[in-house]
Amino acid sequence: MMVLFSCNENKAATLNNAAITNNAADNLIEVDTTQIPHDKFGDAVRYGRDLMLNTAYYIGPNGINGKYLGNKMNCNNCHQEAGTKSYSLNLIGSFGDYPQYRAREGKVLSLAERVNNCVTRPHSGKPLPLDSKEMIAFLSYLKWINTFAPKENQFKGKKNLEVKLPDVAASSERGAALFIQHCARCHGANGEGVMTANSITYQYPPLWGASSYQPGSSMHRVIKQAQWLKANMPQDKATWDKPFLKDEEALDLAAFINDDKIHQRPGVRSFDYPVIGEKAIDYGIGPFIDSFSEAQHKCGPYQPIIDHWKSKGLKPVY
Repeated sequence: MMVLFSCNENKAATLNNAAITNNAADNLIEVDTTQIPHDKFGDAVRYGRDLMLNTAYYIGPNGINGKYLGNKMNCNNCHQEAGTKSYSLNLIGSFGDYPQYRAREGKVLSLAERVNNCVTRPHSGKPLPLDSKEMIAFLSYLKWINTFAPKENQFKGKKNLEVKLPDVAASSERGAALFIQHCARCHGANGEGVMTANSITYQYPPLWGASSYQPGSSMHRVIKQAQWLKANMPQDKATWDKPFLKDEEALDLAAFINDDKIHQRPGVRSFDYPVIGEKAIDYGIGPFIDSFSEAQHKCGPYQPIIDHWKSKGLKPVY
């Protein structure tokens, strides 16, 4: 079945432990939860992992430990396997990467601020208090999985799987046909997702609509989402080393899912990237440092933008 972002693990289910090894054959890092220490810190790590997998259960609109999220999606929808799956917005090295300058906000962010960005944007929620049990658990878990990262903090699968950018724009129309063919069987014909029987969260999350992620979220960028789709979807057919979707198909699907002319989203984001020369080239809201249109920035073709930026000594980011 195809699941944009992952299908969620329910609280009632036993959480599966992944094998922990540094696979010598392909250098992919995997994490074994049996190595979490049996002490107070380990308790926080376990709760942090559980929060990744069952975010809505704990802090969703009907959360048992707080009502911080504005929707019922889980962190695991994008950061699969609780943030440890390669090429799935992997979080293993995140603790070592922060504090970090973020062009989207135009300032240096702490890791706690970055966690709250996910709470407020994809989840349309309100920030977790920095001293809350939940924030401490998230940070403890991220610190623990960071122990598996090599010293240089660069490893296979940390970044997204690259897609080759074609000479034509990504097409929402072509993407709509691909969605019907490959995605609607899980996410529904209208991208509404499928709720679990207890209505706590989604078995298959919504791809647009009032309960999905906001504009300004990373998944709202066409190239960014296409990279994720290529490595992970359809969930029952694709692996990072044997993608099911062609690069052009992943871009077309991302263009359709993120087509704001036909799909509603919660919130409006138009105040990101205060330094416009640092704006991601596939961020589809102006102003821009170049003369290319919003439509071309959103869906391409991207190579002329990239070439123009490089000719001006600018670094294109996507």
